[in-house]
Amino acid sequence: MANHRLKDQPHLSDKTLMSLVGRLCDTYQDKIGINHAESCDLPRNDEIILLVKKLNEIIFPGFSFSANYSLASMPYHVGHLLTELHSLLLDLMVRACCFDCPEHGNKDCDVGDRCEKSAAILLDSLPELRESMKLDIEAAYAGDPAAVSINEVILSYPGLRTIIIQRFAHLMYHEGIPLLPRMLTEHAHSQTGIDIHPGAHLGKGIFIDHGTGVVIGETTHIGDNAKIYQGVTLGALSFPKDSSGLIIKGKKRHPTLEDNVTIYAGASVLGNIVIGKNSIIGGNVWLTESLPPNTRIMISPPEQRIRTKEQH
Repeated sequence: MANHRLKDQPHLSDKTLMSLVGRLCDTYQDKIGINHAESCDLPRNDEIILLVKKLNEIIFPGFSFSANYSLASMPYHVGHLLTELHSLLLDLMVRACCFDCPEHGNKDCDVGDRCEKSAAILLDSLPELRESMKLDIEAAYAGDPAAVSINEVILSYPGLRTIIIQRFAHLMYHEGIPLLPRMLTEHAHSQTGIDIHPGAHLGKGIFIDHGTGVVIGETTHIGDNAKIYQGVTLGALSFPKDSSGLIIKGKKRHPTLEDNVTIYAGASVLGNIVIGKNSIIGGNVWLTESLPPNTRIMISPPEQRIRTKEQH
């Protein structure tokens, strides 16, 4: 096989290169899709991954990093993690807001003060977040006969990994922090196949079993002790529009599930409807109307197939 050296390969001429540079730079004039704003840049995906790791380590110590903890040393390790998380979180939020404030006409926004207050609120929420995650773990362990231990749930269940990220992103979403909440939940989506918008409200003791293909929209409200299987969509049926035909954003357009609702695989529950407590929605159901409490709805099974042995 011939050994082709770099000098033997065709290369761009200076004229071609300069022409291409000029044409590309012309496309940059509107500043769309350019990651820079004066002295700061947008948050990056690798930083989101690091943020998730630090968050997971605070909520589940010893499960994300190679560190050995004892109850005696826990205050030192947690204090160190909180300091690192605060620094990273504040940096990411400031950089996100440096883009968002001017774009929305808030040129006089005090980005530093705004982000300091939000970071303090987010860190203060971590003890409550950990307590909520304990209930989610218990729900997964109790709801899945294949689960052999709490540790297995924490280490391997995609629903749990998605929920912890979404709960934190949800708090950030309500603090009005741009970009980061969606980057966090889309990272979870890419890792688990579970797509939960940061605006969705999750109650306590939520169990998403298997999870692949689950989609939960922005204005969804899920009560306590819900159980959701793979391929479920909690989505919008239609989008309200203004007089110009543009979609009106921020309106309630996704379902509300009351407490103790179970939705089996492949079901689609669409629109601003209410599913009453203790209701069960069967697999592959297409539902666009509200249900009263204690309702069970399912698709009639196909005609039973008869299998016979071949005659020899």
